[in-house]
Amino acid sequence: MRKEYDFSKARKNPYASQLKRPITIRLDEDSVTYFKTISEEVGIPYQSLINLYLRDCAASHKKLNLSWK
Repeated sequence: MRKEYDFSKARKNPYASQLKRPITIRLDEDSVTYFKTISEEVGIPYQSLINLYLRDCAASHKKLNLSWK
């Protein structure tokens, strides 16, 4: 490794706006266990699996049908 690096010609990362944003979300234990089990089967982290599922829901405009009694 060099002692110093020259970043004078560096440019901003064009993909920086596409980076993931960390958030805090509360999920019940059964849901987390479900995604962890699937993640072990397919070999990807469960957080990535949850993100992929939510992205798919958003892309296909899935709506949750709720009815309060």
